[in-house]
Amino acid sequence: MQVVNNKALLLNLKNPKKVTNVLTNSKEVNSNQVLVKWGVEETLTLKSINIDVPSPISVKYGWPGKHKPFEHQKSTAEFLTKHKRAFCFNEQGTGKTASAIWASDFLLEQGAINRVLVICPLSIMDSAWRADLFSFAMHRSVDIAYGPPNKRRKILAQGSEYVIINYDGVEIVADEIAAGGFDLIIADEATHYKNAQTKRWKVLNKLVNDDTWLWMMTGTPAAQGPLDAYGLAKLVNPLGVPRFFGSYRDQVMYKVSRFKWEVKDSATETVFNALRPAIRFTKEECLDLPPMIYTKRKVELTPQQRKYYKELKNTMVMQAAGEEVTSVNAAVNMNKLLQISAGAVYTDEGDALAFDIKNRYKVLMEAIQEASGKVLVFVPFRHTIGMLSEKLAGDGITNEVIQGSVSAPKRTDIFKRFQEQDDPKVLVIQPAAASHGITLTAADTVVWWAPTSSLETYAQANARVHRSGQKNKCTVVQLHGSPIEQHVYRLLDARIDVHSKIIELYNELLD
Repeated sequence: MQVVNNKALLLNLKNPKKVTNVLTNSKEVNSNQVLVKWGVEETLTLKSINIDVPSPISVKYGWPGKHKPFEHQKSTAEFLTKHKRAFCFNEQGTGKTASAIWASDFLLEQGAINRVLVICPLSIMDSAWRADLFSFAMHRSVDIAYGPPNKRRKILAQGSEYVIINYDGVEIVADEIAAGGFDLIIADEATHYKNAQTKRWKVLNKLVNDDTWLWMMTGTPAAQGPLDAYGLAKLVNPLGVPRFFGSYRDQVMYKVSRFKWEVKDSATETVFNALRPAIRFTKEECLDLPPMIYTKRKVELTPQQRKYYKELKNTMVMQAAGEEVTSVNAAVNMNKLLQISAGAVYTDEGDALAFDIKNRYKVLMEAIQEASGKVLVFVPFRHTIGMLSEKLAGDGITNEVIQGSVSAPKRTDIFKRFQEQDDPKVLVIQPAAASHGITLTAADTVVWWAPTSSLETYAQANARVHRSGQKNKCTVVQLHGSPIEQHVYRLLDARIDVHSKIIELYNELLD
């Protein structure tokens, strides 16, 4: 293959008619050479007949923005422009948002698409996506479709080239999106579409037709297990999985008992083949980042916590301060035991019953004092967040709280002050509220007050500090004081192992 004036490709082929029959603007030069216009559509057509050529983005694009791309970002953008439907599994903190912006901007520039819909978590619509679009594609018009339905409809009708919307917002204005000329959909943190039975998944599936570009991005594919891959594959690679979920489950799992399934040894390869085409870069491959250190710190439960922990574990019912706490099944019981360990449990009436947290708080303060930078403290339970924030403030530690009830504009303001100003020193965060897309490199220490059961949330949350711009060694501190907390951390470690095996296959493919 030879590039001619950055406009055409000269292909050496045994059978030139293989190309000339499908590309009317191609020209047979001699018995074994074909001259082909080098554009997006031509590249896609050639790929469809198993002739793989580079994307024209490699020579025809100026890579705008205040930061020039790394080589892995160029590779990612090139990959995306060659696939109408694809996965980007680049690890958190590697700049995959910028890659998707450059790739989509190039497609707009070439006339291959007209409008882009970005679907992402509410928490990062402004602070991550709009901010990055202003940084890397400042010449494009951008709007956020958020608020009451009429406001969303009005924003969609304005015709901006990029419209950013949250997952659940898509359903509200699905008809307007369908009629809005969006020919590229980018689903960030795509694991929100892992379940093909949800309304969210079905709405997106209806919006995607044969002409729609769809890029699904996440650093943690199949984070909780091989079943998570099904919904994603049905959107991007529907022919790569069976038509029905039950058939796919039988491919990757085997039944041990009525309610228990185990993962088959062959599941890793099955997931790998289902989640394609895909690209994957790790931070180690592309960023010169300081190391990430993981450490566990044991915390003694107080006598009060031990008493009620034992009572609830043995009987699934406990009484304290005149209130009753009941666990209806094993899953609820596990969650209640985690709450007791963390410092507060919710009663049957919905009230919070607080416990003495002095032991755990003492270990937390040690971690904060040892940190060379600022600190993120992830707390899964809402009531404990308030307790902890008040205690830190009382000890002179400036802090802010990020949880579901904090509005998107306020979150953006808090994150900005945390990154740019001396205070606050600590962010006390509900993991799901700030585990995606946010750069918080002013911190170098992450403390898990209590564990989350989600590998995706865990990995994403830790990545807030370990990303481009981080200068210090990063430390993740796990606090655990009860057997159930140790068990959850072991599960996370096991899921990381399974996840790593899947990722290794993508790395081998890239190599």
